[in-house]
Amino acid sequence: MIQLLIGAATSGSGKTTFTMGLLRALSRRRLRVQPFKCGPDYIDTQFHSIAAGRESVNLDTWMASPEHVREVYAHYCEGADAAVIEGVMGLFDGYDRMRGSSAEIAALLGVPVVLVMNARSSAYTVAALLHGMKTFRSDVKIAGVVFNQVASESHYSFLKAAADDAGVPSLGWIPRTEGIEVPSRHLGLTIGVEQEINKLADLTADLIEKHINLDQL
Repeated sequence: MIQLLIGAATSGSGKTTFTMGLLRALSRRRLRVQPFKCGPDYIDTQFHSIAAGRESVNLDTWMASPEHVREVYAHYCEGADAAVIEGVMGLFDGYDRMRGSSAEIAALLGVPVVLVMNARSSAYTVAALLHGMKTFRSDVKIAGVVFNQVASESHYSFLKAAADDAGVPSLGWIPRTEGIEVPSRHLGLTIGVEQEINKLADLTADLIEKHINLDQL
């Protein structure tokens, strides 16, 4: 089974948008995709469910024991072709250092991490950031990176070279695009918002299919 945790260096990097697009893109390939969300967030799980057509489930090591998290993950993965876990905040951000973080979930479940990195106004410095995230914890496997907010194909070539030097596979890029922002979490899931989420999932899936190496991912 395909297993991925979508992480980032900071909040606001585009994890939720990318996760929704990936769920929709994998569903288009007729894969049964099971979405998960790190932490107790109940809004993003509703967004996932719309994008994947399958109920999204929380994985939270603050409110539940490691054993329970493993059991929940295994139970909901039954019959799935792929499991996609969206992280929370920065990859290593927890309530006490790394405790309760996305990285803790990845290590607990043995799931590789794909980083979504906001590359706006960035170039070779991302090599240092990727190297640090890759080597910080040996039990957290950084399997690849997707660059978000990329200005052009030329810009991506600089970012890919940086990722190569850091030893992190670059899986592709998402160009700066108007209209691919998640609606405010404070609006609630009205019919209008649900339609907006469906459009957002389709638009982002289109970008992923064009610019991301889905087979490699």
